[in-house]
Amino acid sequence: MDNDFGKKVYPPETFSEKSERAWILTVDMGYGHQRPADNLRHLAEGGQAICANNYDGIPESDFRAWNNSRKFYESISVFKSVPLLGNLVFTLFLDYFQKVPPFYPRRSLAEPSLQVKQVYGSLAKGWGKHLIEELKIKNERLGRTLPIVATFFTPAFMAEFFGYPGEIFCVVCDTDITRAWAPLDPSQSKIKYFAPTERVAERLKLYGVKPENVFLTGFPLPVENIGGWDQVVLKHDLRARLANLDPQKKFFYQYYPLLKQRLGELPLKANHVLTLTFAVGGAGAQKDLAIKITKSLAKEIVQGKIRVILVAGIKARVKDYFEKNIAKLGLGNCLGKTLEILFSPDMEGYFRDFNSYLRQTDILWTKPSELSFYACLGLPIIIAPTIGSHEEFNKRWLLKSGFAMLQKDPRFVREWLFDLVDQGHLAEMAFESFLEGESKGVLKIQEIIARCSGF
Repeated sequence: MDNDFGKKVYPPETFSEKSERAWILTVDMGYGHQRPADNLRHLAEGGQAICANNYDGIPESDFRAWNNSRKFYESISVFKSVPLLGNLVFTLFLDYFQKVPPFYPRRSLAEPSLQVKQVYGSLAKGWGKHLIEELKIKNERLGRTLPIVATFFTPAFMAEFFGYPGEIFCVVCDTDITRAWAPLDPSQSKIKYFAPTERVAERLKLYGVKPENVFLTGFPLPVENIGGWDQVVLKHDLRARLANLDPQKKFFYQYYPLLKQRLGELPLKANHVLTLTFAVGGAGAQKDLAIKITKSLAKEIVQGKIRVILVAGIKARVKDYFEKNIAKLGLGNCLGKTLEILFSPDMEGYFRDFNSYLRQTDILWTKPSELSFYACLGLPIIIAPTIGSHEEFNKRWLLKSGFAMLQKDPRFVREWLFDLVDQGHLAEMAFESFLEGESKGVLKIQEIIARCSGF
């Protein structure tokens, strides 16, 4: 294996001057909002994001309100896997709030939704005031007012509602969004948005957000997987990945001049085993799919033809489920070799390890969550079944962009996966996502924050 893999060639802190600091606010409701916050950690005052629903000193009433919402989301997400009844409950309770209205015909969608009105009703009762007042006190101690960067809309709303004096930014985490992301009166709001896609940028304007408050940046991917504006780390990893994804050189010979122009000289032979990473969602859904995939690839795993990484995240119960079923499949001896479980007891450790493992990954298999944007690292994505209408939009974006493919029958993955590799289709997908995807979002976001905040 290439000994550059896993090294933090460009530590995030090397990309930020000491004067460029912000309060990074997130929520621990799945990985979707914490992952982008972690990718902006090099800007965070104190070195880490503040979890708006679970910070030191949070009032009991605020914690209870947030916690009930998080538990409800996770329970419904997991319950969706129950035959017949699961889909019905999910549609009635959760998907209703996540449903994105049709984009056409273009018309004003500025009228606040029921969800937005409910959020502001809670703000009027004091929800979130303590957090914002604490940040104001921290600013006084620092002797300057830092900008707020929120990866979920509610903390951004809280900041504006309770009169935060500094800049307020909001990072959007999906390829299309509901009206819930825009404030009660967008025309009077100072919240600035970082849009990951053109559709999000246009959608925000339809919701009434002022055009000057919308920045099309792309999603903030981990700096350590990019390597700065020159993308030196990303290109290094993609060169190695393409050698694995195109062993017959069908894609290589057809596009050699362009490949050499954009990536430099490519290796003719792979320097690591073909590696597939399956990522389970934050609520632990689809863990059974991971075992189906492992079962189908058991022979190839034993023979060392493929390395499979099962991502359990921070869920110990998912890790235990993986270990138990791997033992049943008789693959225990492969653990730590061509079969690995990625688990960490804490979120920070998980994100560090996940980003490192991505540098060794050739194919990412996941539901189209915020990880959809990770295709822009030159990673071909196999799309697992969606959970929620927002993921349906992410799926459409991936497919339309040519960055991903729908999963085929997981029982026969050992057949169709290697056919795709031999035909060079996944290599083409990886290169397409590198060429057309936006991988520099984190750097653009940092630049805009610095400019708007006068750093």
